[in-house]
Amino acid sequence: MRLIQTSSRIGLVFSLLASPSFLLAAEDANTRTDINEDTTRQAGIEHYLLQDNSDVVGQVQTVKARQDDTLIDIGRRFGIGYEEMRRANPDVSVWLPGEGTEVLIPTRFILPPGPREGVVVNIAEMRLYYYPPTKEGETPEVETYPVSVGRMDWKTPLGETTITAKAKDPAWYPPASIIKEHAEDGRSLGRVVPPGPDNPLGRHVLRLNIPGYLIHGTNRPEGVGMQVTHGCIRMLPEDIDSLFSRLPVGTKVRLINSSIKTGWSQSGILNVQTYPSLDEKDTPTKRIDDAFTAVTTVVEGKRYPVDFARLKRVAENATGMTESLVLVEPPFEIERRINDPLYDNLELRESLYSHLEMGTKNDDA
Repeated sequence: MRLIQTSSRIGLVFSLLASPSFLLAAEDANTRTDINEDTTRQAGIEHYLLQDNSDVVGQVQTVKARQDDTLIDIGRRFGIGYEEMRRANPDVSVWLPGEGTEVLIPTRFILPPGPREGVVVNIAEMRLYYYPPTKEGETPEVETYPVSVGRMDWKTPLGETTITAKAKDPAWYPPASIIKEHAEDGRSLGRVVPPGPDNPLGRHVLRLNIPGYLIHGTNRPEGVGMQVTHGCIRMLPEDIDSLFSRLPVGTKVRLINSSIKTGWSQSGILNVQTYPSLDEKDTPTKRIDDAFTAVTTVVEGKRYPVDFARLKRVAENATGMTESLVLVEPPFEIERRINDPLYDNLELRESLYSHLEMGTKNDDA
């Protein structure tokens, strides 16, 4: 057996892990708030103050389902889409959770990578982020809303664009490809769908500088948070109603596809969110590889105790829940022995904190 000569850092890490403030920070990263089952909020509206040196906003909440609730109903009250609710509550019936059933509300988010300005839509996450302009002296904010995106055969485009036009109570002029698709399914679709309850655009439309693509409302809000559109970005009626008057023509829009997000909380805890990629090539193995690469890059050069075992589970499951990656306890107990070179030469490697290498100065075998 080859034993590796190392410098001892184990005491530093164990003292770090045992520190009350560190443990408190780690605990804070997964804080949950219990919400009374009768509590309601303005549907779909979530505002968060942006904190210095933090990429994470919000906290996980729990609520008890009422007798007539569905997961979709509960999610809509908290601005959470269909897939987000389903993944966060895999053992709860979507259509009949049952009165008194505890339901998880995944309202803790890692902000998407890139500039924090204008509108950012993360396709993999099926979520829109809006950074309102702030005046001097004001604390910046972010608002975040669930969206539906393009199906596998009608992908939502990626890239940077702008809002070029706005319309209220629009008529819909479906392209020939969609009219043909309806006909093949035995459904009739006219060349013009007037404003009203049958119009799939809803009451508000924001036209993008990408021909044929819109951010719009819907007449079927139960489908928000799914991969179901013909490429447009679909929002809950109350959400786009809130944004419509506040997004002028010329607003920047970034369309990204980030299935793995990493970010630091204000207390210095590394967090990760992973989603199934909307790419047909997505596999758990690929997600694990991508997640390990992303996290190793983020902690490179830092003495940060990453829980790589948890990262593997998070990447495999891809629930979209924000998870902390701090290793809050030693992987195994080590008995302190006086004048034992084996103990004195333990090292906790900077990039793989879940693995401890033990060694002496010489090869013994």
